[in-house]
Amino acid sequence: MSKISLIGCGRWGTFLGWYAANYGKAEEVYMYDIPTSPNFIELKTTRKNAYLSLSDNMFLFDNLDKILENDFIIISVGCQHFRGLCKELNSYNLNGKTFLLAMKGLEEPSGDRMLEIMRAEIQQNIHIATLGGPGHVQDYLKGVPSAAVVDSDEEATKEYVINRMQSPLIRLYYGNDLIGNQIGAALKNVIGLAAGILDGLGWYGLKGALMARAPVEVGRMIKHFGGNPMTAYGLSHLGDYEATLFSHNSHNRMFGEKFAKGEDFGKLAEGVPTLKAVKHLADEYNLDMPISQALYQAIYEKGDIKTIINQLFERSLKREFE
Repeated sequence: MSKISLIGCGRWGTFLGWYAANYGKAEEVYMYDIPTSPNFIELKTTRKNAYLSLSDNMFLFDNLDKILENDFIIISVGCQHFRGLCKELNSYNLNGKTFLLAMKGLEEPSGDRMLEIMRAEIQQNIHIATLGGPGHVQDYLKGVPSAAVVDSDEEATKEYVINRMQSPLIRLYYGNDLIGNQIGAALKNVIGLAAGILDGLGWYGLKGALMARAPVEVGRMIKHFGGNPMTAYGLSHLGDYEATLFSHNSHNRMFGEKFAKGEDFGKLAEGVPTLKAVKHLADEYNLDMPISQALYQAIYEKGDIKTIINQLFERSLKREFE
């Protein structure tokens, strides 16, 4: 019997478990979160959350032993908690198992990518893939299809994951830039913060300029770390802009809008800690990241938002494409 496990029962993780159970190749899905997690308690109590109801072939467990019986495990946890989870996982026998990392962010302050964290903390023969690209739970549950990209440092692992997860609802592409797809996916959340700030100010006309210039900036970081800067224009980054820069379902965009209005969002927005990691990397490696630097000034240094945006426009003039 085909079984898939899931670690992390937040909005996105629970959907991926539901997707695997109803659209993927899984006959059963085992789901785990820490027992005190409000999301997990809600699912245990009601077998539903604000977005979906669990199907009969989805089972909840409050310990990792049962979860790690299966050979294919999806992980969707907060990026800042991932290293601790990896240390815990390393105490189990994981040899031969395949992990799909569905998180989009960088660890702060290290700036480490999720796959690199897992490789460093788990000294076993495991296979790892990453998932990036557009799509919101609310849209998928209405039957609105989208596309995503699966990447790995092993071709056979991409093939394995795509065969298990491909469906008419989510068209999966084979990635060919593991570095670029991880950085691109993480930084689209950062750019989502900027889009939300523009919405909060009512400066909607600048979102087109943001969409045009942000992939250039993100491409610089991708190139510095050995990836292809053109990946910033693919599914993991630019392809995710509609879902992140415009949708009311985007936590990052909504955080930015609330921030610009002086209001508290109160939910996880992965772009916020990732922004701190980006600032650290930009400073350490002298990377030209004007949008990210401006965001850091506004969010972490409490600078005046309108003044900061005007300063961006006062930078030295340059050619659009260098």
